[in-house]
Amino acid sequence: MTILDKTERAALDLALRPLLHYVGKNPGPNAGKLVGLVDVLSGHSFPRKTMEAFRTGAQDRSNNWTQFAARALNEIDRGMLRRLLLSLGLGIAKGTQLVRKNREKYQCNIPFQILFDPTSACNLHCKGCWAGEYEHKNSLSFDEMDAIVTQGAALGTRVYMLTGGEPLIRKDDILALAQKHRNCTFLAYTNATLIDQALCRATKALGNVVFAISLEGFEESNDARRGKGAYAKSMEAIEMLRRERCLFGVSVCYTSENIDAVTSDEFVDGLIAKGAMFGFYFHYMPLGKHAAPELLPTAAQREHVYRWMRQIRSAHGGKPIFLMDFQNDGEYVGGCIAGGRNYFHINAAGDMEPCVFIHYSDSNIRQHTLLEALKRPLFQAYYHGQPFNDNHLRPCPMLENPDYLRRMVAATGAVSTDLMAPEDVNDLCAKCDRYAADWAGAAERIWREKERAKPKTQYYRDRAEK
Repeated sequence: MTILDKTERAALDLALRPLLHYVGKNPGPNAGKLVGLVDVLSGHSFPRKTMEAFRTGAQDRSNNWTQFAARALNEIDRGMLRRLLLSLGLGIAKGTQLVRKNREKYQCNIPFQILFDPTSACNLHCKGCWAGEYEHKNSLSFDEMDAIVTQGAALGTRVYMLTGGEPLIRKDDILALAQKHRNCTFLAYTNATLIDQALCRATKALGNVVFAISLEGFEESNDARRGKGAYAKSMEAIEMLRRERCLFGVSVCYTSENIDAVTSDEFVDGLIAKGAMFGFYFHYMPLGKHAAPELLPTAAQREHVYRWMRQIRSAHGGKPIFLMDFQNDGEYVGGCIAGGRNYFHINAAGDMEPCVFIHYSDSNIRQHTLLEALKRPLFQAYYHGQPFNDNHLRPCPMLENPDYLRRMVAATGAVSTDLMAPEDVNDLCAKCDRYAADWAGAAERIWREKERAKPKTQYYRDRAEK
């Protein structure tokens, strides 16, 4: 951080300390002031109407999100919460402005966040997961990870999600990275088997490292995919994080086999009781030579998740936990966010891929800078092609629009970057064709149910081809 950054951070830290104490004494009436600070920290990036809705909701004790805010203030260590607000708030404020400026300057996608894999190694072998099949020989060095964050931050990217493999195999390097880049926020998707008390305390002290623990439901459905004993180990880690008052959430891959479990009141209420503050729901993707297409949800199952998710998030009648569904929430972000539009992925061999679920690339961090990759043919195909469908319930160029991925890979000369065995794009897309056709009718019916909002982030450029 520059001297100016450090000075600004110190000044905001002084302001946050008494404010969090003040809001914590009476979260309902006092939360409006915290909303105001978030607005300032974000550089007034959110529409006025949105911020006013936040302020109004904060005064309503029965509002689900007021209860969520109270949970955060009561259950998360106040020091960790303050430090997270500083890294995330300052990151959003400065990063958002820089991202938008650089999109216009370089005429390419610039992401708000980057996912990267510190290692391909994993100590579990989950059914249908490509990462568990990988050999354990690929890793990014600390210097390479540092270069990713340094280059990304210069472009405005201040949020980094760590995947794998199991990223906590490299936990010492992750902590060192977070310490060096205090103006960035890091989230690690983890199976939780390597979380211990020392790690909990270290992340709490830093404040800019958060965990999303992978769960597939209750013990039976979780261990059916992740292996016997995995659920028990996850629960041990969750209890440790709760006891240390760390901010954490869960990552849920929903499949045809576990949908009833992971959308049950019992499951979500259990997460809240255990201290989880958020949950990211991911649709199963049939990647790799050992993919299990039978795990793809049916159209009826996916529609159930769509409607359930919106009820869970409702201001009245919902639950005080932030849940999102990366596939079904495309309507809020203008469709596909990959290819650097909002994020892209770097695997443990350094290949820059448009999406964590689309293993094709024409660039590598060992030969190209991040900006060079974003201006190369594959990422440019995303830039000019997004959105891939005007119905944002069909956002993905692979899962719901497989012909798009076929064309982009063929046109750009991108090659398979699957670390186990190359997968021809036609073989991958063939596993999605029937699913895409089945979902298309349901998606169109749901899309026509109401008028859809067009948020500021939906289209960040106006071009003749749009």
